[in-house]
Amino acid sequence: MQANSLQSLIDWLVGGARSASRVDQFMLETCERVVACGIPLWRVGVFVRTLHPNMLGRNFVWRKGEGVVMGAMAHGEQESDQYLSSPLAIVFEQGQEVRKRLLDAGAGNVPFFAEIRGEGATDYIALPLLMSDGTIHAVSWITQHPGGFSEAQLADLRLMMPHLTRMIEIWLLRRTAAGLLDNYVGARAGARILAGQIRRGHTETMHAAIWLSDLRGFTPLSDRLSSEAVVDVLNTYFDCQVPAILNHGGEVLKFMGDGLLAVFPITGKEGDTETVCKRVLEAARECSANVAAMTYAYESETLRDFRFGLALHIGKVLYGNIGGGDRLDFTCIGPAVNLAARIEKMTSRLNRTVLASTVFASHVDAGWTDLGLFSVAGFAAPERVYGLPDDAALMNGSPASAASASSP
Repeated sequence: MQANSLQSLIDWLVGGARSASRVDQFMLETCERVVACGIPLWRVGVFVRTLHPNMLGRNFVWRKGEGVVMGAMAHGEQESDQYLSSPLAIVFEQGQEVRKRLLDAGAGNVPFFAEIRGEGATDYIALPLLMSDGTIHAVSWITQHPGGFSEAQLADLRLMMPHLTRMIEIWLLRRTAAGLLDNYVGARAGARILAGQIRRGHTETMHAAIWLSDLRGFTPLSDRLSSEAVVDVLNTYFDCQVPAILNHGGEVLKFMGDGLLAVFPITGKEGDTETVCKRVLEAARECSANVAAMTYAYESETLRDFRFGLALHIGKVLYGNIGGGDRLDFTCIGPAVNLAARIEKMTSRLNRTVLASTVFASHVDAGWTDLGLFSVAGFAAPERVYGLPDDAALMNGSPASAASASSP
């Protein structure tokens, strides 16, 4: 399947590089095909900027005999001395190619050039990837061949660049779309949307553990703080929860002011109910500790003693597209979600951090404290709720009595 001429490589790119189904496969096969054309590559790097809240860009680096390694560049790193002194800064900012014969005198003055020359590199060229929307990305080609790149080899690289650029732009758009969907609606929902589940009313039933949390005292806090500080507090607060939820198999579906809705699907693939509930409880304990330790510096004071309420429940939810006109939301609804919301409101009245429904508590042994039966607005039957014996909220005050919480 190896190419043996530049034209066959170009034809493969023009045809959509269909033999590569993943971006790392695409880069691996591209580099192998370039080598098969007689160009003695040792290292190739593709560097692209992307739309992501945490990353300025991604890099994909191929080394001969080692495959492809993917990395990321955080926001702010473009201001570092390491980046500003690199040849990529010139390519990105000026859209110009950079060529360095590394055996020439003075070629090692740039730290990156000195580093790769120490690994045996003899020649370097970085070429701009000029996208159709005018944005500029970069690809670098490095060889260890004693004579470096010949002029004919450089000409071949330049000749293939427009076709390589189009394919990289396609991959970049795909990854950007998938990444934005992951950031805004969650990984599972994003995958469903990209798979074509985009019509209003296109839903499915999911059996899941439901996580619904809310920050205590948010209204008076937002009245005290500036709008910018409120946003900072919320971001810090959500950072106390989201990583733990994701690391334990959950998916964050929605932020509702200071509220957070997440689900932990219960399927054969994700594990049985007991396994999933155990992971949910581990995440809940981790989040409780994180929020308890959270502080925020505001003007001349340090805010602390943040508290939140969390309801845990299990049930069937309707998961999919809901909305009106051309505006849709990919979320979950159903009686189970409504009950979780009602239980979450009880956390404040009972002065508890975590409350579990009967069905959730029955699937994981946590030494639950039976807090009694409570009437639930909108539900005919009362619900028995359970708390953790080591609930952090109990350390900060006495729990509300069952009698004061409208116990039937």
